[in-house]
Amino acid sequence: MSQSTELDSPWKEILELYFKEFMSFFFPKIHAMIDWRHSYEFLDNELQKVVRDAELGRRLLDKLVKVSLKNGQEAFLYIHIEIQGQFEKDFPLRMYTYNYRLFDRYGQPILSLAIIGDTKEDWYPRRYSHAIDGCKVSFNFPIVKLWDYRQKWDKLEKSRNPFSIVVRTHLKGIETRRAPKKRLRWKIDLCKALYEAKYSKKDVQELFRFMDWALALPEPLELQFDQFLNEYEELKKMPYVTSIERRGIERGRQAGQQEAVIDILQTRFKRVPQTLVKTIQNVEDTSLLSKILKEAVLVDSLKTFKQIVAAK
Repeated sequence: MSQSTELDSPWKEILELYFKEFMSFFFPKIHAMIDWRHSYEFLDNELQKVVRDAELGRRLLDKLVKVSLKNGQEAFLYIHIEIQGQFEKDFPLRMYTYNYRLFDRYGQPILSLAIIGDTKEDWYPRRYSHAIDGCKVSFNFPIVKLWDYRQKWDKLEKSRNPFSIVVRTHLKGIETRRAPKKRLRWKIDLCKALYEAKYSKKDVQELFRFMDWALALPEPLELQFDQFLNEYEELKKMPYVTSIERRGIERGRQAGQQEAVIDILQTRFKRVPQTLVKTIQNVEDTSLLSKILKEAVLVDSLKTFKQIVAAK
């Protein structure tokens, strides 16, 4: 999978940065139930234990968040984002399994939510059920289909919620994955929209980071985009993201992924040989690092992990 379509990590980061805006944009009714005066807590480590026990494989974009409701109760939101989404027959079963595993662990109802990133227009996996004679289980959960936003482009352009930019970027990332010149044009247009939306400098930088990753370009076109960005920022007198900063973002992204791989291996297998640590630190391709990160989560032994890394 190319870097241009490897969107798991940027989605994960942007969700954590703008969780309140995420809920407002995609699930406004649930957003209205939450008492935002109180802090919320991401329970990633707890979720990993539950998912590992379920033996269904951990997904990088599964999130478990503890929030406070306006009625004074606490609630647990299980959020699954299937960004590289494609049709998956057992997806509703997986949502149901995680829901009842989390309910069993916490003894409280779990709100299961899903963002689906596939392009199959007739696939809306909202329900799981099974029945034997008089015994029946039925589980429904809210989903958002990103592909549907193609018909809401005008609304996206008018919204100031950060996820209006995120969704537009995501859709154009899918649409232009095999058309680099078209991707360059859209990246320029979306970058202009980002700057003209009057976000704070910090928000522009964070959203640009998502855009830069999701709409990655071949090197010659990347240089053209760099030239556009430098001229545009000079024209607007908004020096938010220079070429040097972009390269720094890329290096930071590499370092972050390398560290994440090592941390996961150390958590799972305690001792990681220094030779393997150095091998990971020498990997600079962010797309390859993303794949290795997933292997670190799912692999059954360090020996197998070494073999996988050596083969890539």
